[in-house]
Amino acid sequence: MSALRCFTAYDVRGRLGADLNPAVAARIGRAFAQVLGPGKIVLGRDCRASSEGLAQALTAALIAGGAQVLDLGLAGTEEMYWAVAAQGAAGGIEVTASHNPIDYNGMKLVGAGAAPLEPRQWARIKALAEGDDFGAPLAGGSWADIAAPARESYVAAVLRMVDPAALRPLSIVVNCGNGAGGPTFDAIAAALAAAGARLKFHRLHHEPDGSFPNGIPNPLLPQNRPATGQEVLRRKADLGIAFDGDFDRCFFFDAAGDFVDGEYIVGLLAEAFLAKTPGARIVHDPRVIWNTRDVVARAGGTAVQARTGHAFLKQAMREHDAVYGGEMSAHHYFRDFLYCDSGMIPWLLICERMGRSDLPLADLVARQRRAFPSSGEMNFTLADPQAALARIRAVYEPQADSLDLMDGLSLAFADWRFNLRASNTEGMLRLNVETRGDTALLRAKVAELRKVLLS
Repeated sequence: MSALRCFTAYDVRGRLGADLNPAVAARIGRAFAQVLGPGKIVLGRDCRASSEGLAQALTAALIAGGAQVLDLGLAGTEEMYWAVAAQGAAGGIEVTASHNPIDYNGMKLVGAGAAPLEPRQWARIKALAEGDDFGAPLAGGSWADIAAPARESYVAAVLRMVDPAALRPLSIVVNCGNGAGGPTFDAIAAALAAAGARLKFHRLHHEPDGSFPNGIPNPLLPQNRPATGQEVLRRKADLGIAFDGDFDRCFFFDAAGDFVDGEYIVGLLAEAFLAKTPGARIVHDPRVIWNTRDVVARAGGTAVQARTGHAFLKQAMREHDAVYGGEMSAHHYFRDFLYCDSGMIPWLLICERMGRSDLPLADLVARQRRAFPSSGEMNFTLADPQAALARIRAVYEPQADSLDLMDGLSLAFADWRFNLRASNTEGMLRLNVETRGDTALLRAKVAELRKVLLS
């Protein structure tokens, strides 16, 4: 038995060659087929150069495990989610490393109905893959290409989330970052045009290209934002949207080309859903919370906190039958989309909100930006992350009004708050700081925390 380092808390992610290769993918495929039992398995992949080879290894292994592989080809993670439910499949796998460096790849795996795998299933898949003792191939395995009908079904599901009649004419910059999103976006744009929506799109870095000539598509990183913001200004567009590699995250820029931090988009979407579903529950992650809780309370909803990460958010969504869930990192979850996250639904809902209010995006978030300024997520690669966490706790806990250990370390004070946690997928600490209307205090506390972390 050999240990596999590519298994994280809830997905597969690793460095190519060192942690993940076609042989490892094949072991994971056989284990997945064995744990979920004979049946249909949906398979999709992003555009990374290594993804096709990993998908081919998975396909052969799944077939050897007796599964009927339903192949989406190049597709986003959310397309895999939708196809699993639409096809009545036992589960699904998306080959993707999302926003990780170019020498990484991975897999996102789900069960029937696109539900997260149960912990015991996850542990069993890992144990079987590490054991690598599967015996002879089973009968009944097969392969089918379902790319075209699956995308048509997915596009129809996405469009059901909005009212095309409420989409007033807008000029929109769209940056797919040379990831997998371009073809899917085009299918949605064509369906919107057919429904009478008058949206004008300016496409940027649109063609899928696994070499990522314009950098890894991760708009959460400040250095990756100017391309979209500058194009918004050049085009005099109403807003900009940008996606990560498998387009399950969507990021926003206002008409001034300024990045709109994720928690303000969570607030806007929460408000929109509470207007349609009074008193509903809204799930949020623990990193930046004051804005979301304020919006939900004022709109008459109930805020529910869950651990960071798609498996935990989806579990909380299902447990509380929440209508919507959002993470400040730009993952957005929808009850009417299988409780799953989508990068395509949020921009449509924001455009609908702009249409119904006849206000620009900057005006829609202006009050909340002033009331709850935040730092944005800052990443620290440290020699001893746990020692750094302990230092921060020792310094700040005695002064804090409240302590929350749900996900990392969260300490709240009268007029400021921070969360410091280890990444689920990368070897670093992530810090978020927020205040109650005090940008000077925000800058001071960020500098103070940074000094303690790096000491």
